[in-house]
Amino acid sequence: MPALIKERTCAFSGHRILSGNFDENELKNVVNELIAQDFDTFLVGMALGFDTACFKVLEKIRKENDIKIIACVPCRDQYKFFNKKQKAEYGRMIDSANEVVYLSENYYDGCMLERNKFMVDNCSVLVSYLNFNRGGTYQTVKYAVENNVKIIYLGK
Repeated sequence: MPALIKERTCAFSGHRILSGNFDENELKNVVNELIAQDFDTFLVGMALGFDTACFKVLEKIRKENDIKIIACVPCRDQYKFFNKKQKAEYGRMIDSANEVVYLSENYYDGCMLERNKFMVDNCSVLVSYLNFNRGGTYQTVKYAVENNVKIIYLGK
C-alpha cells in the first residue's frame, strides 16, 4: 500500500447498532464537505453497523468523485461470525474497496483496537458516530483526541 497522506485522509468509527439518531444524509453531507476540502482517501474498519453504512455511502459518492476507499480489516477471518447474508455483503464490499489492509492474519484480543489505532494514526479527521462513553468507538475517539486528530461527530 502506498503511503497515505494524512492531511487528505479521513477515517470512520461508530457503533455496530445504529439508533434513531443516525442520519445517512448527514453522513453524505459530511463526506461531500470533506471531498470539497480535498480529502480523497477514506479508511473504513469493515465492522457491521456504522462501518458498513459508511462504506455504502462512500461507494455511491465514488461514482462521481475520484476517491479511494480503503478497507481496514482487523483480521482476515473477521467475517467468520457473520451470517450468510452478512458474509456475502462483506465479500462484495471487500471486492469493491480500492485497497484492503489486513492488520492480522487471525483474530486475537486487541486486534480491533490495533485496527482502530492504525486508522487514527493515518488520518487527520475522524468521523464518529458515538452514543456511549464506553466500548471500541469511545476508545478510538479518545485515542484520536490524544493524538490531535479532528473529530466530526454525527447524530448529535
